[in-house]
Amino acid sequence: MRTVIVEDQLFIREILRKVCSTELNFEIVAEASDGRQAIGEILRTGPDLILLDLQLLGADGFTVIDLVRRAGLRPRILVFSSFLDEYTVYRIEKAMVHGFMDKNFSSVDSVAAAIRAVSAGTARFSDAFQKAKAARHSDPNAFDKLLSEREIEVLSMIGDSLSDREIGERLNIADRTAQKHRFNVQRKLGLKSTHDLVHYAQNHGFTQSFVRPSPPPSP
Repeated sequence: MRTVIVEDQLFIREILRKVCSTELNFEIVAEASDGRQAIGEILRTGPDLILLDLQLLGADGFTVIDLVRRAGLRPRILVFSSFLDEYTVYRIEKAMVHGFMDKNFSSVDSVAAAIRAVSAGTARFSDAFQKAKAARHSDPNAFDKLLSEREIEVLSMIGDSLSDREIGERLNIADRTAQKHRFNVQRKLGLKSTHDLVHYAQNHGFTQSFVRPSPPPSP
């Protein structure tokens, strides 16, 4: 199994390398510590399996997945993250990867088992992920049941504290259109103020930043 390891923390990368090469006898064809490097290495090597951290400098794991698939590659993908908020779980589902493991709570044995399962064609998602996914799916007021995809995208930019002008520039829309989206998101979520909206966004993981901002204090 030709494998690319994408992880910014050296000690985790070394653990993954050892598991793959020593326990599973996989061929490590490349390693990368940031998103841009990862894209180049994956396109160069065309691996069968990618072990992918989601929080990366340069380009996050979701961007890596998107660009790799746009290039026509269809490797098995097992993703790792320290975050398991609502937005991350939603994005993992949308990305249609083959597995997810929690970086903070997974043992080496469980990681090895997940890699083995995903490489063999079986999906493997952590119990915490499945519980979070089920909770959102059963919640009639979950954000993805109330908001459009564009509004969810806008909410992630609100979580990054972008102004209407900055949101408009990123989405190539008018400032007033961005302002309208912001108003509609706030209304649909039943929030009373911009402060409440920003608090909701950051508290539920709606941010595209590498470093997650701390939620503002409650009033």
